Amino acid sequence: MARTPDACSELLLDNQLCFALYSTSLLITKVYKPLLQPLGLTYPQYLALLVLWQEDGITVGEISARLLTDPGSLTPLLKRLEAEGLLRRIRSTTDERVVELYLTEAGWALQAQARRIPSCIAEASGQDMAQLMALKEQLNALRDGFQHKR
Repeated sequence: MARTPDACSELLLDNQLCFALYSTSLLITKVYKPLLQPLGLTYPQYLALLVLWQEDGITVGEISARLLTDPGSLTPLLKRLEAEGLLRRIRSTTDERVVELYLTEAGWALQAQARRIPSCIAEASGQDMAQLMALKEQLNALRDGFQHKR
């Protein structure tokens, strides 16, 4: 027997913040894909490189914290970047449990090629840079609110 949907507006899919974020994330990742293909990168690899271009020589734990991911799930991605000659993973001389990450020349060279990506994303969004930066700040505040609840 079919049920008649309730007019429960708080449970409508289109009224859910989580769905707006999820569906936007899916679409933005699709926009990134053809931009990253010429660089030979996946979106998660690009995020890791963004962190390293900002702070080379950090540990796996530090990059994991920046990307809000588990170090164990990040390790295979970093091993692939190392196999592709974009970074070196070096055990710390003071604590062998710690792995430090250093970009190679090839890893640094990708930075110049990636410079065009943010403007391509802005153009694809149909928003101007001020709108995108305001949205980014709102999303950062939302993320920070959820982080402090854990």
